[in-house]
Amino acid sequence: MRRHLLTRVLAAALLVSLVLAPAADAMNDGRGFYGETNDQVVTNAGFIIIAFFPIFVFVMSMLQRFLERRKDARRAAQKALLGNSQWRGGW
Repeated sequence: MRRHLLTRVLAAALLVSLVLAPAADAMNDGRGFYGETNDQVVTNAGFIIIAFFPIFVFVMSMLQRFLERRKDARRAAQKALLGNSQWRGGW
């Protein structure tokens, strides 16, 4: 049953992509959303990509550092709370 469903879904996806491909090529004379590109546009896009990755790594590292500090503080608070003899034993 699953194999037939997968086959039908893949066949439908292939059919849809084949039907829509000529319309995508005909739009905007095949230039895409940005328009006509030249060497300057491609170079600037490359520089943007080169700058993006170090900035992304830095921001994600700072986020991880912040979250690790929160986790360590929460663990220390829980340990201090459980280590307090006043809170042991319930009633």
